[in-house]
Amino acid sequence: MKKRQTRWILPCTVALALTACASGQRSTGTSPGPEGRELERLEALFQARADSVTSNVSEADVEFMTGMISHHAQALVMSGLAPTHGASPQMRILTSRIINAQTDEIAFMQAWLRDRQRHVPEVEVDGLTLTIDGGPAPRMHGMLSDAQMQELAAARGVEWDRVFLTYMIQHHEGAVTMVSDLFATDGAANDDIAFKMASDIQVDQRSEIRRMKRMLEEIAGRPEGPSPQDRHPSP
Repeated sequence: MKKRQTRWILPCTVALALTACASGQRSTGTSPGPEGRELERLEALFQARADSVTSNVSEADVEFMTGMISHHAQALVMSGLAPTHGASPQMRILTSRIINAQTDEIAFMQAWLRDRQRHVPEVEVDGLTLTIDGGPAPRMHGMLSDAQMQELAAARGVEWDRVFLTYMIQHHEGAVTMVSDLFATDGAANDDIAFKMASDIQVDQRSEIRRMKRMLEEIAGRPEGPSPQDRHPSP
């Protein structure tokens, strides 16, 4: 993994205190004393650093956040089928965790883009169809094809569990690849927030991949014949 620059950022609580104190100095209508001038200097320093963080944005970071929003959105569509497709209680727990975690991460990535005055993709779901900004969702690493989504939607019970696990492992592995590609890009992930988000996604999804592989091995009554991955290999 490439080295990343480290930035010092004034904690928000300190920044709020500085803002409040500096405002108090100005509200008196008198010239600030030495302490007031120091607070104003620190406030200006904080603002300059905050502006620098949000203005100096790597295009690779922007592409990663935008692409991962689409990627996560498809995971929500997949997981949302569990209640109506006879998923086992264990699978219902897993899919609920995926929905909760990735919904929060989508909101976080949207806020990251918005704070940096970048386009925030508009995600819409119609059945199994995912659209981004009114058009087809881009195919990121690991995302399911239309045929794979149809197979998942057609499955029920134990078969649904098996197909879901097979394809969600594929999906998660794609997300891990996206993070690896980001970290291998020169100048990317120097934004501390982007670095932490990508790192958290990589760690969480690797952990879930291990868990899902164990669950897949435990499923009883697996039908004979090729696996769903063999029937519809990821492009």
